[in-house]
Amino acid sequence: MSLKGKIALITGSARGLGKAMGVALATAGANIIINDIEPMKEEAMKTVEELKAMGVDAEFISADVSDFESCKKLVETAKAKFEKIDILVNNAGITKDRTLKKMTPEEWNAVINVNMNSLYNVTHNVLQVMPDGGRIINIASIVALMGNFGQTNYAATKGAAVSFTKTLAKEVGKNKITVNAIAPGFIKSAMTDKIPMEMLANVLQLIPLREIGQPEDVANVVKFLASDDAKYISGEVIKVDGGLY
Repeated sequence: MSLKGKIALITGSARGLGKAMGVALATAGANIIINDIEPMKEEAMKTVEELKAMGVDAEFISADVSDFESCKKLVETAKAKFEKIDILVNNAGITKDRTLKKMTPEEWNAVINVNMNSLYNVTHNVLQVMPDGGRIINIASIVALMGNFGQTNYAATKGAAVSFTKTLAKEVGKNKITVNAIAPGFIKSAMTDKIPMEMLANVLQLIPLREIGQPEDVANVVKFLASDDAKYISGEVIKVDGGLY
């Protein structure tokens, strides 16, 4: 599958899962806009250099996805450089886990603003510069479907990502723009690396494939959904969870 000439914007992509998505799309020839917050600039620039070494154009544009004006400037900067955005991956997200009874308003609102409000802030602005046949891919989570102790804020935002996906797919279909979501399960990351061994063993017992997923497992689905091979798939939620749910 070729994405040569396509421009992809991936939010929260300085490192980890977002970076893996950038690499996957770059292997298909897409030019990549790496987005993250300003404190992540050093890591983001390393990712940009890695992508450029793959023979594609890459740019880091910092923005706070929880802030509408910041996202507007992000897209304006991207348009000045690349003229359009063909592929949007709404990947940026945070967690602030605590049971709802003990959760502070700050912990609730921070997760809502970054994970859920960003869907509007980024996508609304990107749609102004997305040509017909574009691709929007939202990173949800398996917890949107099955819940998870101590994550009412996070699960609520990821459930919103699913509903957002299905509704937006109906609105932009006339422009041949597809909108899909991916619901990862336990994927190797800085967050899962902190899980105590005993707890991790219990988690693995719940996963039929008996292993934690790799970032590439999600990134390869992003690449598929961004390609012409997926041009008749829209409004879907694809689980990448080793059979967990």
